[in-house]
Amino acid sequence: MNYNPHDTYYKKAKQEGYRSRAAYKLIELQQRFRLMKAGDWVVDLGAAPGGWLQVAARVVGPHGKVIGVDLQAIDGFREGNIMLVQGDITADDTERKIKKLMGGPPHCVISDLAPRLSGICDADTARCLELNRAALKIATELLRPGGTLLIKSFINNELPAFTLEIKKHFRSVQRTRPEATRQRSSEFYFCAKDFRPSLNEEHRRSF
Repeated sequence: MNYNPHDTYYKKAKQEGYRSRAAYKLIELQQRFRLMKAGDWVVDLGAAPGGWLQVAARVVGPHGKVIGVDLQAIDGFREGNIMLVQGDITADDTERKIKKLMGGPPHCVISDLAPRLSGICDADTARCLELNRAALKIATELLRPGGTLLIKSFINNELPAFTLEIKKHFRSVQRTRPEATRQRSSEFYFCAKDFRPSLNEEHRRSF
């Protein structure tokens, strides 16, 4: 965790054994929205270094399963219900690997994907939206009917259009900002519940 050692959540994560301070964002959002429950199958996009995987694994328990996906390698876990896929979420091969490990449609997809910021506003906004749309796309191709999507985004002028895109697939869409978010950050999360696959999405499924 390459963060300020004086950060409250950084210190708490170190003390409690979480791999990142971001774990507390998911803990708060889980308490607020009940994203996951015992026995659920979950896919975590942009999972490195693994703080969200630890939280999700504890929520779903030994009868659930959690698959972490990231471009970079993630160190293994002791928890037997965590599986890892290294790859680009926009690549067909990555989606095939997820489906093979999962064995059926997941109940929940969570995404903490974020671009490496360049400081160029237009470029950073475009990259953020690209990742948001990639996460939404793979979620709609994986989730079971009634499933849940949690996806990180950032304040930008294109949000109304992207919000409408999410609402095409989910009955309930809310925006929220966890207390563990850094004060200067413009990030927030979409919590989308009750997934409604279209006929085209159902046709594409290969589970």
